[in-house]
Amino acid sequence: MEKLISLYKRYKEIVNYLIVGGLTTVVSLGVYYGCVLTILDPEVAVQLQAANIISWIAAVTFAYFTNRKFVFESKNENKLKEAAAFYGSRVTTLLVDMGCMFLMVTLFGWNDKIAKLIVQVIVTVANYVLSKFIVFRK
Repeated sequence: MEKLISLYKRYKEIVNYLIVGGLTTVVSLGVYYGCVLTILDPEVAVQLQAANIISWIAAVTFAYFTNRKFVFESKNENKLKEAAAFYGSRVTTLLVDMGCMFLMVTLFGWNDKIAKLIVQVIVTVANYVLSKFIVFRK
């Protein structure tokens, strides 16, 4: 047990980031499914995209507060500027996600499920790096 505690303390930030990321995924999926099972019709393209956007906003908002408190333990007094930087970085990685999917699936003809797994690893690493060195830098 001491070994596990020692490993956790050594890699606390990364472990907490992965936990928060998992919870963020749950929030995203929960909000998306909540929207399409109640008020939005996924068969209508505009409503499908609305559900996707609402779930992205909810997930990024949840991610900001949980990353701020539990992962990077930010003490920054200027929360508005910090939040703007966080949202900006997430918009950047959303565009990276979309670009990579376009390249891999549309141009190269890769399987979309495999491409999405690869892209998720790229986006997760990019989100961590942007958060650590730009958004929540000490």
